[in-house]
Amino acid sequence: MTFYIKQNDTSPHLSATLKDADGNLIDLTSATVRFHMRKIGGSTALVDAAATVVAEDAGSVRYNWQAEDTETPGSFHAEFEVTYASGDIETFPNDSYVSVEITDDIT
Repeated sequence: MTFYIKQNDTSPHLSATLKDADGNLIDLTSATVRFHMRKIGGSTALVDAAATVVAEDAGSVRYNWQAEDTETPGSFHAEFEVTYASGDIETFPNDSYVSVEITDDIT
């Protein structure tokens, strides 16, 4: 999946449905979710922020962009990190990344 957004925009939000390796929806009841993003080839996260759980029983999450998140155009890798009520941590997607393309503004 590739998500496109223009430089300095905060909309649209990045939404995802989290599933396990068998395609089953992840139960996010009492879980917290963080969104991480880094420039491709980079080693430091440029975004490490709370994501919103939209539907606990349907694995639905959303990240609401902040202005500073999209100020640098380029290609990025992103992921959602889930911390379950048990304290266990799982990252989605776990076999790749969400691709994010921030396109530069004309002005």
